[in-house]
Amino acid sequence: MSEDKFVVFHDGFQMKIWKDFLTQSKFKNVMLDTHLYLMLAELDGCEQSVEGYQNYIREHFARDFAQVQEYVPVICGEWCMFNSYAAGVDTHGGQSMLNGLDFSENTEKFTPDEKKEIYQNIVSEQLQAWKAGSGYFYWNYKLLLDTVNDPNWIGWDSWDLGKSADLGWFPADGNC
Repeated sequence: MSEDKFVVFHDGFQMKIWKDFLTQSKFKNVMLDTHLYLMLAELDGCEQSVEGYQNYIREHFARDFAQVQEYVPVICGEWCMFNSYAAGVDTHGGQSMLNGLDFSENTEKFTPDEKKEIYQNIVSEQLQAWKAGSGYFYWNYKLLLDTVNDPNWIGWDSWDLGKSADLGWFPADGNC
């Protein structure tokens, strides 16, 4: 990209409906910002498995991201690797105890090595999808969790980019 200034327009979680609006000739230096979370995939019926998430990312996120990039620069302004499968419980699209759900009986379902492999496989697919666009921003950190002492928050540490990189879940160089 050049050093031009851009107006970044959030899609309201409806990335593909803005084509006619954004392709009008009066718009210049506009970029579309979309937020693509696996929680949204779960709400759409995505199978809660590594393969299910990978397929959904390829068939929906990557495809839509590439299609939109054809007519306007698009960034994934928010995403993370959080998913119900790695959390070990169906979070109903990312619902938590803050939404009144009780996962206090939840236990770790995976060893640290298994969890690392789950996240690495999912993140690799996500990073591949974002290559079709103009960039991405991983959710930076999450403070409202205690994944060591509170079973309600198992898996939620994957929102924290620093922790995800430290544990080897996210590649240190940001590439798949």
